Amino acid sequence: MILKNISKNFINNLILIISFFLLDRITKIYVIKLSEKNLGGDLFLSKFLNISLIWNEGIAFGLFSFDKNYLYNFISLLIFALILLVLFLSAKSEGIKKWSYLLIFSGGLGNLTDRIYYKGVPDFIDFHYQNFHWFVFNVADIFISIGIIYLLIDEIFLKNKNKNENI
Repeated sequence: MILKNISKNFINNLILIISFFLLDRITKIYVIKLSEKNLGGDLFLSKFLNISLIWNEGIAFGLFSFDKNYLYNFISLLIFALILLVLFLSAKSEGIKKWSYLLIFSGGLGNLTDRIYYKGVPDFIDFHYQNFHWFVFNVADIFISIGIIYLLIDEIFLKNKNKNENI
């Protein structure tokens, strides 16, 4: 019975990871191909949203971009280790925490794949209001952000709720 339950959970988690990973890959490949077809530049412009491809060689939201290969490889290796840690944490968690870690893992895996394959992460979603632009991001970044937000909600609100119920 336990083995059946474990395999069912494993399959459900694997389906979730593969689905999120594929959604990220498909959107990135689509935007890359569209950008090549249009010879770069903006792909879509509106009052609040632009779709334009940029290559992020740094870490989250383009922070710490650099040209040194050894430093880039070190950061990629560090990201790989963090992704494995998140996978381990997801295996030890349940409920909203497990789903949060799986979202973070899926997004991290998508961005790591790009770092290895393209030597950079394609970012293309640009929200803005007038002259203020948020960081340009991609679908994997959305998964990572939602996972982190869920973890924060769980830690701040749900943990405090459980503490109050035990008192």
